[in-house]
Amino acid sequence: MTFRLGVTMQPTERPIEPKPQDMRPRAPEKDALRDALRDQAERGQTKSDIVLQSVQRLLRRGAITNLAKMLGRMHPADVAKVVNHLSSSKEKREVFELVRGENKRGQVLSELEGQSIQEVLADLLHSDVAWLLKDLGPDDVAYILGFLPEERGKDILALMKTEDSTEVADILRYPKDTAGGIMTTEFFSLSEDATAQEAIRRLQHATDAEMVFYIYVTDKDEHLVGVLSLRQLLTVLPATPLKNIMTRDVMSVTVDMDQEEVARQVASYNLLAIPVVEKDGRLAGIITVDDVVDVIREEATEDMLKMAGAIEEDTVSKSSSLGSARLRLPWLFTNLVGSLLSGAILWYFRYTIQEVVAIVSFIPVIAAMGGNVGLQSSTLIIRGLATGLVELTDVWTVFFREVKVGLVMGLACGVILTIVGWGLHQGFLGVVVGVSLVIAFLVSTSMATIMPIVLKRMGVDPAVAAGPFVTTANDITGITIYLTLATVFLDYLR
Repeated sequence: MTFRLGVTMQPTERPIEPKPQDMRPRAPEKDALRDALRDQAERGQTKSDIVLQSVQRLLRRGAITNLAKMLGRMHPADVAKVVNHLSSSKEKREVFELVRGENKRGQVLSELEGQSIQEVLADLLHSDVAWLLKDLGPDDVAYILGFLPEERGKDILALMKTEDSTEVADILRYPKDTAGGIMTTEFFSLSEDATAQEAIRRLQHATDAEMVFYIYVTDKDEHLVGVLSLRQLLTVLPATPLKNIMTRDVMSVTVDMDQEEVARQVASYNLLAIPVVEKDGRLAGIITVDDVVDVIREEATEDMLKMAGAIEEDTVSKSSSLGSARLRLPWLFTNLVGSLLSGAILWYFRYTIQEVVAIVSFIPVIAAMGGNVGLQSSTLIIRGLATGLVELTDVWTVFFREVKVGLVMGLACGVILTIVGWGLHQGFLGVVVGVSLVIAFLVSTSMATIMPIVLKRMGVDPAVAAGPFVTTANDITGITIYLTLATVFLDYLR
């Protein structure tokens, strides 16, 4: 069966007739991308912005020939970034079809986001999709098919080589966010009885293996028993068995390990690749550092979205307005309840405020400063927990460190606020404001530090404790501390 991917070409621009007085030979046509980069780089735009604007301009003009040339000189990852940021499905498909060569189209496809994959493949035949995927690794194929309807994915797999489809199907058995879901089955392994000379000869013919960083050694039952580097292989006698030179203490992960923990392992031990084993120790695949980088970016994005009171699907231009509002409202309701509680506190201390109206001028300062310092501490702790820099056993060490940091910052800001308050109102109010800010900083850093760690111990994602929740809680405590001190020293403020 012959697979053929049809490309729909649109009419090119009508050429401009040369003027009679300008009949001299023309200089070679300049690259549109290079011209755009030179003309717009000084405007403070990034390369991605310039490339995207150039593509959109050529699309509007119908300059298909120039656009095809421009895409031909771009890296697949850059083309994918352009496609991801185009607004309409029609534009995405048109740009994707202008990429020359099935191999490069497949690479572009593997770099696209899920929504873009669905849009560019919507009108393609199963056979055309299978042809695009034929040169990709099984992990990339599994990634792409994971965004297509299950039945369509099965039909595409049926059109691929039996060996390739089996490897992809094995990966698809595992959840996307596990080691098994992101591993590749194209790795290089040898028996422990093989010699160094045999290993070198096999390496020279290992065209299918993905980035041979290490040589994994297995026993007769395919259990992972050791690993060695290329350097070790090249510095021993040819007849040396691999079991005599391999490192037996192998750092590996299981197929069901969470991808975030996999990324942490690779980063902690400075690995270029890490083997993935089944529960019985059989070698199932490897995860390379390029996939780990994608995981780190994905997990970091997810944490930041959670801290902002959103989730991964609620990104710019990728969900409906009603859907985005529905996902964000619960966190805004948390803020709303906190604000009402702050209002109730102000009402409770209304007599104090009536006695010394100047008190209200510092309420926004206390609330904002306390909330911000708490958000700083919670962000550092949550990020430390996510990257492994902070462990649950470090709870008291981290707690006292952040309290000390809060005390230093509180004293610095409190002194400034005391001077300002004394200068503006010529009285004891500046002292009350300064002391309130120091106490608010101590409470804020303590609360923001201990809360994520407690949630982590309870098995709850600590990212949900940040953002609106922490900020609102610290606003309430800051205002309460300030107005309580003002009430206690009311006789000195009149």
